[in-house]
Amino acid sequence: MKHRRITDRRAVIAGAGALALAATATVTLANANASQAPAPKPTLAKLTSAAASTLASHLKTDTAGAFYDAKAKKLVVNVVNQAAAKAVRAKGAEARLVKHTFAQLDSARQTLKSKATIPGTSWGIDPQSNKVVVTADRTVKGAKLDRLTKVANSLGDKVEVRHSKGQFKPFIGGGDAIWGSGARCSLGFNVVKDGQPHFLTAGHCGNEIKSWSDKQGGSAIATTEDSKFPGDDYSLAKYTGDTAHPSEVDLYNGSSQKITKAAEATVGEKVQRSGSTTQVHDGTVKALNASVNYQEGTVEGLIQTDVCAEPGDSGGALFDGESALGLTSGGSGDCSNGGETFFQPVTEALKAYGAEIG
Repeated sequence: MKHRRITDRRAVIAGAGALALAATATVTLANANASQAPAPKPTLAKLTSAAASTLASHLKTDTAGAFYDAKAKKLVVNVVNQAAAKAVRAKGAEARLVKHTFAQLDSARQTLKSKATIPGTSWGIDPQSNKVVVTADRTVKGAKLDRLTKVANSLGDKVEVRHSKGQFKPFIGGGDAIWGSGARCSLGFNVVKDGQPHFLTAGHCGNEIKSWSDKQGGSAIATTEDSKFPGDDYSLAKYTGDTAHPSEVDLYNGSSQKITKAAEATVGEKVQRSGSTTQVHDGTVKALNASVNYQEGTVEGLIQTDVCAEPGDSGGALFDGESALGLTSGGSGDCSNGGETFFQPVTEALKAYGAEIG
């Protein structure tokens, strides 16, 4: 059997690299000689989302986050002064002057964490609005909503509060894909640790399931070695049988996407998610280093997206081409009405376990 889609298997929630949009500041060189023309603006090359992610990782100093403009195919980097703008343009990205520094937004995020960690809320730095965007699900009302509103108002225009009709919850459920103890999740990515085949899935799945099968009531194919949830949301399972384990993601159309590497997500990046309940859906990264307060506890450092997901999709793969990005954690909504989903970054899980894609 291939990794296969481990029968229906798979699939898998934005901060320091966040980005914003607006007018791009231009710098002209003043000169006493009125006949001298202003220095021309540098020509910015068009970038793929992968190239933009790589560039963003080298432009974090003195910036206020960044995001990928998919339509223009360029990386937009928020800055708060002309010196930083000049450095950003020199690297091939577009500079955008904004009001709030990343440090100011991160301070607001920390205030929310200390004063408004309420089940049913989430927040992440949105570089496009240059704010911390707070979302409250339908369970946040009465005294809880009053408390959240008071804290948010104290932070002024650095924070924006939005409301969701759904409820934030980990996406675990019953069905096919990878099974155990009457529950179902989705396989994320096949990895190698100490030369042995393993796979990654969600931590809240690993907490519940210790022996995995590729079908309900089937023979064990893997056992959970470790899981982290809440706080983080990743789990590592080791294959125990002769199940094939290629490094690929099931696209549920008779084909699969080869996965060759792990990468950091970028705000604005177009991504896909594969899961055993709803199969393949796409969307956009909305925030990095996001926090979501589930009823079970808080998970931090997540990738926030507008990709839909449903119970049973937990643990499945978030990817962009050959790049593994995240593991489905949870969210609100569904794939009929839309919603938002949070993903555990794969790079953090790989580092924690000393594993690599393979």
